[in-house]
Amino acid sequence: MTNPSEAMDRRSLRRAFAASVSGTTLEYYDFAAYSVASATILGKLFFPSHDELASTMLAFSTYAVGYVSRPLGGFIFGRLGDIIGRKQVLVATLLLTGIATFLIGVLPTHAALGGAAAILLVALRFAQGVGVGGEWGGAVLLSSEFGDPKRRGFWASAAQIGPPAGTLLANGVLALLAAILSTGAFESWGWRIAFLLSGVLVLFGLWLRLKLEETPVFKKIAERDEKPKAPVREVVTSEPRALITGILVRICPDVLYSLFTVFVLTYMVSKLHMSRGEGLAAVMIGSAFQLFLIPGFGALSDRVSRRTLYLIGTVAAAVWPFVFFPMLNTKSFLLIAIGMVVALGIHALLYGPQAALITEQFSARLRYTGSSLAYTLAGVLGGAIAPLVFTALLAGYGTWVAVAIYLVVTAVLTLTGVLLTRGARPDEDVQTAGQELQDETTALR
Repeated sequence: MTNPSEAMDRRSLRRAFAASVSGTTLEYYDFAAYSVASATILGKLFFPSHDELASTMLAFSTYAVGYVSRPLGGFIFGRLGDIIGRKQVLVATLLLTGIATFLIGVLPTHAALGGAAAILLVALRFAQGVGVGGEWGGAVLLSSEFGDPKRRGFWASAAQIGPPAGTLLANGVLALLAAILSTGAFESWGWRIAFLLSGVLVLFGLWLRLKLEETPVFKKIAERDEKPKAPVREVVTSEPRALITGILVRICPDVLYSLFTVFVLTYMVSKLHMSRGEGLAAVMIGSAFQLFLIPGFGALSDRVSRRTLYLIGTVAAAVWPFVFFPMLNTKSFLLIAIGMVVALGIHALLYGPQAALITEQFSARLRYTGSSLAYTLAGVLGGAIAPLVFTALLAGYGTWVAVAIYLVVTAVLTLTGVLLTRGARPDEDVQTAGQELQDETTALR
């Protein structure tokens, strides 16, 4: 029979897993709604220009702001997560991102406010980025610090499900609105509905997170009075290799994701003159597969070396654009959908093990700060500038080949990071990087 303490542990773990998945889904819904809208509608509404490409680049500039502000979120909320706890910080990040997204939904456009509309949009996008920057590290720890260290790849992948789930939800809402509304109605007010829905979704996320207890690991750190006083400084001075490793292993997956969920939409509409709906549908199909592939690859990394999976995924990421774009140029929706499923499947191969791979590089008392900084700084170097670079390369060279070569360069950086990781076998990985977590969790039972 299961004793009461084990039953309580399992309930806490299920709640933590659900809160991690739902919270990151809601935050990435907010982020993805803007990402998709920036590629399709926000340029003409907030940055009107006779040059469609220039308008899109300006919209992508505010997309980048959401990434550039992430390190601030990682700095502020990451250190707080190691000082005051995971739960309180995750409530704050959810509120910040949700409120900013809701306000985008009621923001007047350039036609009503002129340049002030663009400034306010950038400010709200900045706030979104700060919230997301503080979210990831805590969401990963929320599920992984309640779970068995031997299955950390699976439990940590809970937070990784959020981006494709949020992307799927955001694309679905925007695609539905575009389908049922006329072009004029969608551009006038329809797009706002996707942002206003954030208010309802945030209330659900808050309900889940407020019911959670603090993680066992942080409780033990607090009991021992081992909380860091200056976690950011300690990470930089005492664990610099872990920080560099965490940054490098994220760059290629971020660029890959930006390529296939943001830039491809622009390429299909502006270069191939295909409909917005076809692009959104292809992304939705690929994202739906990711919902299962990400936790699947996370679980696989508990049995096979995370480093090995990451090496395979990074090489595949560098090769696939050279296959995908010829498929895209056929304008066949079937081929495009298949290509998108493979592309986002490759991303899942990297993204599933990623959370465990990064958090394992840091000691438990600095794990929130270190993971958050690595995640957010990599976002600036990877996802933030990627759509701008892609658009500029396409404008400058007129071919997708330049875009694919850029992804290859980022793959080389990520391969370097993989070589710097702790390259232990799964059982040794638990005994070294996971031993501290296992000891602390066991001590509470």
